[in-house]
Amino acid sequence: MFYRWTRDLHLYFGLFISPFVLLFSFSVFFLNHAKVAIDRFSSVGTFRELRIPAGIDSAQGRDAIRIAQDIQQQTGVSGEIGFTRFVRKDRHFIFPISKPGLEATVDVDVDGSSATVKQRRTSILEAFSYLHKMPGPHNVAIRGNWIWTQIWRPFADATIYLTLFISMSGVYLWYVLKAERTIGICLLAAGATTLFAMIYAVIR
Repeated sequence: MFYRWTRDLHLYFGLFISPFVLLFSFSVFFLNHAKVAIDRFSSVGTFRELRIPAGIDSAQGRDAIRIAQDIQQQTGVSGEIGFTRFVRKDRHFIFPISKPGLEATVDVDVDGSSATVKQRRTSILEAFSYLHKMPGPHNVAIRGNWIWTQIWRPFADATIYLTLFISMSGVYLWYVLKAERTIGICLLAAGATTLFAMIYAVIR
């Protein structure tokens, strides 16, 4: 009974997460080798007579994100806000917006009640890389301020948990098949030796 349940879950969970694993795999190659011209904007627009929320010059954390979201809605650009920065010298409020297919920078002139929005369209591989990095370990206090980032988060986590399950259940299923134990032990030993040799070489 335990063997049958493990075998079936190994198969079905593996089929479910295979598209996610492929996405993470392809995006790794892009992250490691791609060169992206992040300063080549596809459009630059100016929005005037904006409603500037109170406290924009002192807000921090989630409060600053809420202010940025208010301005974001007025510009019509949707996506995840990466961070916020208030430049006291010229009283500008700056924040980036990103989502699969688009990156934008919003530069708000607080005293002039206007904003310059620079947008750059991204490729499908850049979109995969965006999903690979989200929600990520950075800026945890403000991460997930876009609804689709919140929806994506459990799928990204589930991919990791189910990959761990498939790896452990795969070892169990291999061990049960006595005819495959010898070659399995050899491959397991070769993989472990390679891994620890690389770790040893890196930390020396």
